[in-house]
Amino acid sequence: MSSEQPQQPQRPQIPPDMKAYNVQLIAELRANGGKVVSGPLAGSEPMILITTGAKSFAEREVVVGYRKYGNSYAIIASNNGSDKAPHWFANLKANPVATVEVGADRVKVKARVTEGAERTEVGKLIDYYERQQALTSREIPIVVLDPI
Repeated sequence: MSSEQPQQPQRPQIPPDMKAYNVQLIAELRANGGKVVSGPLAGSEPMILITTGAKSFAEREVVVGYRKYGNSYAIIASNNGSDKAPHWFANLKANPVATVEVGADRVKVKARVTEGAERTEVGKLIDYYERQQALTSREIPIVVLDPI
Protein backbone atom coordinates (compact mmCIF):
# COMPACT_ATOMS: atom_id res chain seq x y z
CA MET A 1 0.00 0.00 0.00
CA SER A 2 1.30 3.42 -0.92
CA SER A 3 1.09 6.18 1.67
CA GLU A 4 1.40 8.90 -0.94
CA GLN A 5 -1.41 11.43 -1.02
CA PRO A 6 -2.82 12.56 -4.36
CA GLN A 7 -1.15 15.76 -5.43
CA GLN A 8 -3.29 18.89 -5.06
CA PRO A 9 -3.40 21.29 -8.01
CA GLN A 10 -0.89 24.11 -7.70
CA ARG A 11 -2.06 27.71 -7.67
CA PRO A 12 -0.38 29.93 -10.25
CA GLN A 13 2.33 32.20 -8.88
CA ILE A 14 0.75 35.59 -8.17
CA PRO A 15 2.83 38.76 -7.96
CA PRO A 16 2.81 40.37 -4.47
CA ASP A 17 1.41 43.66 -5.86
CA MET A 18 -1.06 42.58 -8.52
CA LYS A 19 -2.24 46.14 -9.22
CA ALA A 20 1.31 47.35 -10.00
CA TYR A 21 1.98 44.21 -12.05
CA ASN A 22 -1.18 44.83 -14.10
CA VAL A 23 -0.19 48.47 -14.77
CA GLN A 24 3.25 47.34 -15.99
CA LEU A 25 1.79 44.53 -18.08
CA ILE A 26 -0.78 46.83 -19.73
CA ALA A 27 1.98 49.32 -20.63
CA GLU A 28 4.06 46.47 -22.10
CA LEU A 29 1.11 45.15 -24.14
CA ARG A 30 0.32 48.58 -25.56
CA ALA A 31 3.98 49.26 -26.39
CA ASN A 32 4.39 45.91 -28.18
CA GLY A 33 1.26 45.53 -30.29
CA GLY A 34 -0.54 43.33 -27.76
CA LYS A 35 2.37 40.95 -27.07
CA VAL A 36 4.13 40.26 -23.79
CA VAL A 37 7.88 40.34 -24.37
CA SER A 38 9.26 39.81 -20.86
CA GLY A 39 8.72 37.78 -17.71
CA PRO A 40 6.82 34.52 -17.23
CA LEU A 41 4.14 35.48 -19.77
CA ALA A 42 6.64 36.29 -22.54
CA GLY A 43 5.29 35.30 -25.94
CA SER A 44 1.64 35.39 -24.87
CA GLU A 45 -1.00 37.75 -26.22
CA PRO A 46 -3.55 38.34 -23.45
CA MET A 47 -6.45 40.77 -23.64
CA ILE A 48 -6.86 44.09 -21.86
CA LEU A 49 -10.40 44.18 -20.48
CA ILE A 50 -11.74 47.65 -19.71
CA THR A 51 -14.82 47.65 -17.47
CA THR A 52 -16.81 50.26 -15.58
CA GLY A 53 -16.49 49.93 -11.80
CA ALA A 54 -19.64 48.49 -10.21
CA LYS A 55 -19.53 51.00 -7.33
CA SER A 56 -17.09 53.70 -8.44
CA PHE A 57 -18.25 53.89 -12.08
CA ALA A 58 -14.56 54.55 -12.88
CA GLU A 59 -12.87 52.88 -15.82
CA ARG A 60 -10.96 49.76 -14.74
CA GLU A 61 -8.33 47.92 -16.80
CA VAL A 62 -7.16 44.37 -16.23
CA VAL A 63 -5.24 41.79 -18.21
CA VAL A 64 -6.99 38.46 -18.81
CA GLY A 65 -6.37 35.38 -20.91
CA TYR A 66 -8.92 34.67 -23.60
CA ARG A 67 -9.82 32.38 -26.46
CA LYS A 68 -11.65 33.27 -29.66
CA TYR A 69 -15.21 31.99 -29.86
CA GLY A 70 -16.43 32.76 -33.37
CA ASN A 71 -16.41 36.57 -33.59
CA SER A 72 -16.54 36.79 -29.80
CA TYR A 73 -14.05 36.27 -26.98
CA ALA A 74 -14.29 33.73 -24.15
CA ILE A 75 -12.79 34.40 -20.71
CA ILE A 76 -13.11 32.78 -17.30
CA ALA A 77 -13.70 34.58 -14.00
CA SER A 78 -11.28 32.36 -12.11
CA ASN A 79 -9.24 34.87 -10.09
CA ASN A 80 -6.41 32.32 -10.23
CA GLY A 81 -8.61 29.64 -8.73
CA SER A 82 -9.64 31.75 -5.74
CA ASP A 83 -12.85 31.13 -3.84
CA LYS A 84 -13.92 34.67 -4.79
CA ALA A 85 -14.62 35.91 -8.30
CA PRO A 86 -12.39 38.70 -9.63
CA HIS A 87 -13.53 42.33 -9.26
CA TRP A 88 -13.88 42.67 -13.03
CA PHE A 89 -16.63 40.04 -12.96
CA ALA A 90 -18.70 42.13 -10.52
CA ASN A 91 -18.11 45.11 -12.79
CA LEU A 92 -19.41 43.18 -15.83
CA LYS A 93 -22.46 41.96 -13.91
CA ALA A 94 -23.28 45.56 -12.96
CA ASN A 95 -22.52 46.94 -16.43
CA PRO A 96 -22.05 44.30 -19.14
CA VAL A 97 -20.84 46.78 -21.78
CA ALA A 98 -17.04 46.89 -21.83
CA THR A 99 -14.10 47.38 -24.16
CA VAL A 100 -11.39 44.89 -25.03
CA GLU A 101 -7.97 45.46 -26.52
CA VAL A 102 -6.60 42.48 -28.42
CA GLY A 103 -3.38 43.26 -30.25
CA ALA A 104 -3.96 46.57 -32.06
CA ASP A 105 -7.77 46.11 -32.06
CA ARG A 106 -10.02 47.92 -29.61
CA VAL A 107 -13.57 46.53 -29.59
CA LYS A 108 -16.73 47.45 -27.65
CA VAL A 109 -18.36 44.28 -26.28
CA LYS A 110 -21.29 43.08 -24.21
CA ALA A 111 -20.63 40.37 -21.64
CA ARG A 112 -22.82 37.38 -20.89
CA VAL A 113 -22.30 34.34 -18.70
CA THR A 114 -22.61 31.01 -20.51
CA GLU A 115 -24.99 28.28 -19.37
CA GLY A 116 -25.84 24.69 -20.27
CA ALA A 117 -24.55 23.29 -23.56
CA GLU A 118 -22.88 26.56 -24.54
CA ARG A 119 -20.94 26.59 -21.25
CA THR A 120 -19.67 23.07 -22.00
CA GLU A 121 -18.76 24.01 -25.57
CA VAL A 122 -16.91 27.20 -24.61
CA GLY A 123 -15.22 25.53 -21.65
CA LYS A 124 -13.57 23.07 -24.06
CA LEU A 125 -11.92 26.01 -25.88
CA ILE A 126 -10.21 27.24 -22.72
CA ASP A 127 -7.38 24.79 -22.13
CA TYR A 128 -6.59 26.13 -18.62
CA TYR A 129 -10.22 26.14 -17.40
CA GLU A 130 -10.17 22.69 -15.78
CA ARG A 131 -6.88 23.43 -13.96
CA GLN A 132 -8.39 26.62 -12.55
CA GLN A 133 -11.68 24.92 -11.63
CA ALA A 134 -9.79 22.21 -9.71
CA LEU A 135 -8.47 24.93 -7.34
CA THR A 136 -11.86 26.03 -6.00
CA SER A 137 -15.24 24.63 -5.02
CA ARG A 138 -17.18 27.53 -6.60
CA GLU A 139 -18.26 27.16 -10.21
CA ILE A 140 -16.00 29.46 -12.21
CA PRO A 141 -18.09 31.55 -14.59
CA ILE A 142 -17.31 31.31 -18.29
CA VAL A 143 -17.98 34.68 -19.88
CA VAL A 144 -18.47 35.45 -23.57
CA LEU A 145 -17.74 38.97 -24.79
CA ASP A 146 -19.80 39.64 -27.92
CA PRO A 147 -18.81 42.59 -30.15
CA ILE A 148 -21.50 45.30 -30.35
